[in-house]
Amino acid sequence: MRYYLVALFDDDSYKSIEPIQKSISKKYRLYKNLPTLHITLEVVENPNLDKLDEVISKIIRPYKKFKVELKDIICFGEPHKSVNLKVENKGYIKRLSRNINDTLKLHGFSVRDNINEWDLHVSLANTNFAQREWKKQEYDIACSTAKTEGFYNMAKIDRIELWKPVNNKKDMIIKTYNLKSY
Repeated sequence: MRYYLVALFDDDSYKSIEPIQKSISKKYRLYKNLPTLHITLEVVENPNLDKLDEVISKIIRPYKKFKVELKDIICFGEPHKSVNLKVENKGYIKRLSRNINDTLKLHGFSVRDNINEWDLHVSLANTNFAQREWKKQEYDIACSTAKTEGFYNMAKIDRIELWKPVNNKKDMIIKTYNLKSY
């Protein structure tokens, strides 16, 4: 099974981003329950969860809450049909993502080969867990409208979580790693 290590926003940041997600979902009737907004830091294939928890705990221990720059809209076409906020791939988030990838590789976990080819992003709408498949024309309009409207915000990350890919928030979270306050 595939597991996801994700960065999550504090409440204020979440509330500033969520209206865009709600607007797209409502306009195109995509979700009954909105997916949690997050930044995927790493994808791990079939891990030993106890060993993974131990390694992630050591990686996360020194990290403090930090800010990320959300700048512009990026879209991923077929088969994803995904409208996303682009995360500026610099500073703390880049260092954390690279550290996680490198350390997990060193411990024998199956992770992405080249982390530098990954665009950090916040998915606002896509085909995963949607109640219906949106048409290509709808996706194209949503993408171009979002790009025209644009987006800019500094958002605060306050925790990292390990998720399994199910559409039930209670069952999805395997472990939460709170970041230190500064």
